[in-house]
Amino acid sequence: MNPIKSLTFPVERLHEFTAQVLVACGVPPADAARAADILTQADLRGIDSHGVARLHAYVTQYKAGRMNPRPNITVARDRLSTATVDGDNGLGLVVGPKANEIAMEKAEKTGAAWVAVCNSHHFGIAGYYPLVALERDMIGWAMTNATNQVAPHGSRQRLLGTNPIAVAFPGLVEPPVVIDMATSVVSYGKIEIARRRQEPIPSGWALDSTGHITTDPTAMGPDYALLPLGSDKERGGHKGYCLGSMVDLFCGPLAGANWGPFAPPLLYPPEAHHGTVGKGIGHLFGAMKIDAFVDVDDFKRQVDHWVQVMRAAPPAPGYSGPLIPGDPERAAEKIRRESGVPLILPVVEDLRRVGQETNTPFDE
Repeated sequence: MNPIKSLTFPVERLHEFTAQVLVACGVPPADAARAADILTQADLRGIDSHGVARLHAYVTQYKAGRMNPRPNITVARDRLSTATVDGDNGLGLVVGPKANEIAMEKAEKTGAAWVAVCNSHHFGIAGYYPLVALERDMIGWAMTNATNQVAPHGSRQRLLGTNPIAVAFPGLVEPPVVIDMATSVVSYGKIEIARRRQEPIPSGWALDSTGHITTDPTAMGPDYALLPLGSDKERGGHKGYCLGSMVDLFCGPLAGANWGPFAPPLLYPPEAHHGTVGKGIGHLFGAMKIDAFVDVDDFKRQVDHWVQVMRAAPPAPGYSGPLIPGDPERAAEKIRRESGVPLILPVVEDLRRVGQETNTPFDE
């Protein structure tokens, strides 16, 4: 299949447009700017499925009145090193940074802290939040549950979300180790990108409506399902299922949010929703102050040593050697900051429609 043409845009332009669109939807300017930070960081780091391509979904939710542009974010339960935050049906890109800040503030006082979040929505790339914690010499954690798109191991029915988890470790002279991954084989956003590019997907990513593995993203009807990380039992799919379950239980029952098939979809139709057992989408943020455990520079030197040992490992056949978690994203960011962010034409067309709907022209 032929790839779809891309156009390239300066990241500053995409940030400005995104913030303007969100303000037009009623989001306060400061919140809109922070949300634009998260979306454009995804595009810079090569995570195209979670960048400005998501903007049309947010606008749809706002215009339908299903998401609160000015949430009154409150702390529903507060302890010395823990809290539960109610996002008041706000966009996760607005709610998440504030909850992450609460976790870091508590960790400054106690050494480590956890903050659960309910009544929220899609919070962007999980890796954004640990990167903020690195600036304060903390190890940051972030995870979220999501719309049910993943079949539990051994089933064909989708009951879990892609349920990503992220954690980051700072180095002294080496770049940080940034682990940011879905607990499914792949995020659904990559299926969307493949469909828009008219490209096949790899075998083992997804099941079609009959429960068979498919490589055709257009064949994934209403009963499709993504597979857990590892795909099948021989490749460790049961372990991916366990990781996704862990995230769902942390972000659902512990936070007072919905879980599994009850997690609300980013894009309705509402009839596809299974009801509620909690409030909105749930997140969990963690912050560990390094000097509460060990000297900061000693820790960072050990992280540097770890990175250097991994990089020095001899390459396997067909590889140039091991990558450090975060390497592909850093490489993409270096290129895209200089050359701009490539957007495939269907995403550009979505942004044009969003611009028309919000009276915010998207100029090329």
